[in-house]
Amino acid sequence: MPETLAAPGLLAPAPRRAQYRDYQQAGIDRVREFYRNNHSQQTLRFVLEKKDRWLQFKQRSMTPWEGLDYLNTLIDESDPDINLPQISHLLQTAEAIRADGHPDWFVLTGFVHDLGKVLCLFGEPQWAVVGDTFPVGCRHSQRIVYPEFFAANPDSDDSRYNTELGIYSANCGLDQVHMSWGHDEYLYHLLKDYLPEPAQYMIRYHSFYAWHKEGQYRHLTDARDHANLPWVQKFNPYDLYSKNPNPPVLAELKPYYEDLLAKYLPATLKL
Repeated sequence: MPETLAAPGLLAPAPRRAQYRDYQQAGIDRVREFYRNNHSQQTLRFVLEKKDRWLQFKQRSMTPWEGLDYLNTLIDESDPDINLPQISHLLQTAEAIRADGHPDWFVLTGFVHDLGKVLCLFGEPQWAVVGDTFPVGCRHSQRIVYPEFFAANPDSDDSRYNTELGIYSANCGLDQVHMSWGHDEYLYHLLKDYLPEPAQYMIRYHSFYAWHKEGQYRHLTDARDHANLPWVQKFNPYDLYSKNPNPPVLAELKPYYEDLLAKYLPATLKL
């Protein structure tokens, strides 16, 4: 495992890094409206209701590849960088990881990290599935994208939830913290028994930019979180900077990824 993260291998020149996650660019109204809905409605009560509903995994059974095939129909409304089906993004992420010689479980993590977006298939709106994640039940950080939209969130005016710790204790560990509901938390619970701990963290917290990029919420983290933060940070450039308008060719790569899925995951997933 390399100690330093090499630049991801890309199939064609990509936008400069400064151009990614640019929420001030022209034509960004779609993303602003997404976060207006997300930030105003992701309350602690909402999250607990979603966990109770979805983490029973009683919707349907699908093979991992069937779930990935569905993502061909989905374009992420929260992503300001590129408009490509999710399967293209997953291939780009995984191929960049593979090109740098990382273990196959790391490659697999890149390939499946957004599989939880199948929640859209079950009728969930995108604002309850994708986008940056954040803790609920405590004060919202001003380093979360579009923090002004939290003013419309009922928890912002609730004295139980609007202090630095809120319902939590200092250094309780992120495993004890309720994150805004979305594909990250859902997929973590779905796959946690099949992947090593660093992969679990990559899946569960790859959208938690306020933590792994902005350094927020450290008062809620414990030693286990500190140990795994570098893994999340190692994964992030592959997730973000491998985005490219010229995706890999799925037909050429499918046999390799079919074998990889079969190595680590069950033939059928109960979603």
